Amino acid sequence: MQAKSLLFVTGTRADYGKIEPLAQAAKAAGCKVGFFITGMHMLAKYGETRIEVRRFEGADFFEYVNQRHGDPQDVVLAKTILGFSDWLAEYKPDLVIIHGDRIEALAVALVCATRYVPCAHVEGGELSGTIDEIYRHCNSKLCRYHFVSSDAAKSRVVALGENPDDIFVIGSPELDFHGAPPAVTLDDVRKRYDIAFADYGIAVFHPVTSEQNTIGAQARSLFGALEQSGRNFVVISPNNDPGSDDIFAAIAALPTARFRHIPSMRFAYFSTLMRNAAVIVGNSSLGVREAPFLGVPSIDVGTRQHNRANAPSITHADALQPGVIEQALKNLWGKRFTMDRTFGDGGAAERFMQILRSDNFWGRPLQKVFFE
Repeated sequence: MQAKSLLFVTGTRADYGKIEPLAQAAKAAGCKVGFFITGMHMLAKYGETRIEVRRFEGADFFEYVNQRHGDPQDVVLAKTILGFSDWLAEYKPDLVIIHGDRIEALAVALVCATRYVPCAHVEGGELSGTIDEIYRHCNSKLCRYHFVSSDAAKSRVVALGENPDDIFVIGSPELDFHGAPPAVTLDDVRKRYDIAFADYGIAVFHPVTSEQNTIGAQARSLFGALEQSGRNFVVISPNNDPGSDDIFAAIAALPTARFRHIPSMRFAYFSTLMRNAAVIVGNSSLGVREAPFLGVPSIDVGTRQHNRANAPSITHADALQPGVIEQALKNLWGKRFTMDRTFGDGGAAERFMQILRSDNFWGRPLQKVFFE
């Protein structure tokens, strides 16, 4: 394989954790690596995590502010299309890599499709209970290549009319990092982020765009249950989807002696925090992907991860049933489970590069046809 130019698109702290192992492997193989940084990364309220991306050594960085806090998703989509289209007029990567189901990924996939620029989608074919699933499937239809986490995900992408020859099962890339020895100790984490307690759970609760009318009540119910439990929690800020203000308000009402609210954390530090947590609670994918892989119990709250995973370590609960959440905390706190490999085994980056080294990968026609 001749040296190729790869552009990785990242809009959140979460998707950067997914694509960073792939970018590291590509750089090690001699590829030119760049990052298009936008979305939550650019907002101070969410920790200005563009700084985290820029710690990646030996890459090019392109930053674009695509929103103001409170912008509706259709406006963010339009702004991102304009910004990335302007960027693509000046730069010509051999391959653009997007991840998942966020609005920034959808914008980039749409621009690449209309410009016939090869675009690869990481972690397509997965299920969830919100509009994010629609975005994810749209991305799969717009992208030329697919790097999925499981055989089940591959079958769903095939059902969308995508050619099986363009779909590669590599596993979830972030598990490469979590499967390796920890880069920092828990003492390092507690010192850096001023976490006073050693026995703790992690809580992450994001807005559900189709449930804006009730998301505030859901957040108050969830955090009320956590407060009633008497346990300590590290609370990570929600993402910037509509409804986040209601969640921030519920977090602000929590007693600071037992709840440490942190906007965002460096990935290596958050990995160690997760490994040592007594439980992970909320509606982040952390609870249904990383937690089962690490053997950490989790309480999946609400509909955001609906039908996505059912590992033995996961307990599902309605956000408006605090008693169920409190009982689950009593039953699960501090337990450990066998590692679950549903979404991969920690070798995604190596598989990714094996595929990119193939001349057949780069020789595929740009025009797709519906596969039957």
